[in-house]
This record gives sequence, structure tokens and C-alpha cells, in this order.
Amino acid sequence: MSEKENPPSATRSQVSFREVDAGSDGQRIDNYLQRELPGVPKGRIYRMLRKGEVRVNKGRVKPADRLKQGDTVRIPPVSVATRDTPQVPRHLTERLRDAVIFEDKTLVVINKPGGIAVHGGSGLSFGVVEAMRTLQPDWQDLALVHRLDRETSGALVLAKKRSTLRRLHEAFREDRVSKVYKAMVDGYWPHGGTVIDAPLSVRERRGGERHVMVTADGKPSRTRVEPLECRRYASLLMLYPETGRTHQIRVHLAHMGHPIVGDERYGEEARNKELAAEGLPRLFLHAQSIAFDDGVGGEQIFSAPLPSDLSQFEDAILAKPTVSEERRGRRR
Repeated sequence: MSEKENPPSATRSQVSFREVDAGSDGQRIDNYLQRELPGVPKGRIYRMLRKGEVRVNKGRVKPADRLKQGDTVRIPPVSVATRDTPQVPRHLTERLRDAVIFEDKTLVVINKPGGIAVHGGSGLSFGVVEAMRTLQPDWQDLALVHRLDRETSGALVLAKKRSTLRRLHEAFREDRVSKVYKAMVDGYWPHGGTVIDAPLSVRERRGGERHVMVTADGKPSRTRVEPLECRRYASLLMLYPETGRTHQIRVHLAHMGHPIVGDERYGEEARNKELAAEGLPRLFLHAQSIAFDDGVGGEQIFSAPLPSDLSQFEDAILAKPTVSEERRGRRR
């Protein structure tokens, strides 16, 4: 079964208050509302903003105003499109059940497979959240603590309770969360261990698609890089984002001239095709671990093994000679 939207029907919502998470930090309020209210026409959304029906932290906002993580958005009663409960394919729910690496009364942590969106929207009737809710009857309040791009695999944390979600969002705001990513980039990485300090701005493309760029007036963004293995063809890196901007790792590495292999948005199409022919399955970006102090149970650390589709390609790249080995071979 495809992930296309089911035909919607209209229903009247009630006033709701939503807390802005890390994945929506920096997003324009009009675009945020379009995502949160998929059945509401754009004209209605702009009228709500113009009349002050939508409030952020109890204050009026303009369509171009940008949200910050932790903001509280008041959404007024409005007729929204509702859909039938999405019919999630059984093979996907089983795959996600097998991907669970931790569960208790408050949290579920999974090793998200690459290629699956974290939530429905933009033409998809379901994502990880909706699929996970079908696994257990008491998971209906399951919510994302943070986001991963659709093609990115790795550790993804979901909260079972609103109180847990609030605590973890607070941990993000207070920099009590650390993440480690593994990536393979195109070409030989010559920079050694370094910190990429390049401000980022979100640009809106036609159709509402978000595209991130390095700009002088962007938000401060820092990513620490530690190389693992470097070959002439590609290099393996460990990434430690010190800030949490949209597409931060992908844009920072492309800015350095070494885009992540398989990145269809910020990489090079011709090079991606070459690597796909050599067995590259998708974007080579994996959230290897996440650690946080939720203020209740102390520090918790969760690790997600590199999935087999990426590990097989990694083995193939590491089987190639290093630059020094190539030089020694040429001297013989």
C-alpha cells in the first residue's frame, strides 16, 4: 500500500496550544500552521493571523515571524480536514517493532530506518508516529521529541506522555542533549578534526519546500567534525552538532566542499549516480546516539547500530586503499 493521503472530510476543531519543538525552530509561523492544519486553506490561515486569532506566547504575530523552540502557539477553532485512520502496511509496523531499542512507561526509542518520514504530511498519510501508534492501544499520545530527516536513519526518541515531552523539550532548550552522527562524505577529507562555524538561514522554495543556506546573517550554527577513515573516493566522519538547525550537518559538510554521499538536495547529482552504481543505497547519514538529562532520571544514553544497507557500503569503501597506500603503490 502506498503512503498517499486518504480523502479528507471536514470537522470543527477546538482551541489548542502547541509547543514548538526543535524541528520547527526557525520556521515561519504561516508555514508552521500550514503543516499543522493540512486541511485549512492558506487564505484562512492568513486571515487568522491578520485578525490575531493565532497567538505565540500570548502575543500577536505576523505571517513572516519565525518561531523558536519552546514557544507556545495558540491555534483557534477552525474547520480542518480529517482523514480515516491511515492503513499502515503490516510489514512497516513489524519493521518498526523490530527497530525499538528502548521502552519504558515514558519513552520509546527506535533505530529509525532510512526512507521513512517521522510523521505524516506533504502527501503522506502516515509516518513513524502514526505507524507506531498502531502497535499499542496506549500509544495514542505518542509524540516526537525531536526529528530526523526522512532519509536519515538512527536514534529517534518519542514521548508517551505530555509531561515527558515538556521535560525533554526543556532539556533541548537548556543544551542538556548531545547527539552523535556518522556520515560518509564525498572525496578525501583534508581538514582533520575541526569545528564548522557557519551561520545558517532557512529559505522557502516554491511550494513551501525548505532549503537551508550558509549566510552571514543566519543563525549561529556549529558542528564538530572528527574523521574516522579517509579515502580518495570518500571519507567517514563522526559529527557532533553543537546547535540544532534544520539540515545543519548536511549543509555544513556541503559548505566545506564535501557533501554527504547520496544527498539529493545538497549533494552533486552526477556523483550520487556514480556511487549508487557502486552500491550506495541512500543518504549516508546515521544518528548514532543521543544522550540527555531529563531532570528526573539522570543522564540517559541510547545508541543505534549502523543499519546493514549502510554498513555494507562502508565495508566496500574501506576496502579501497588509503591515499598513502596509493602513493606507496605508485612509487614501487
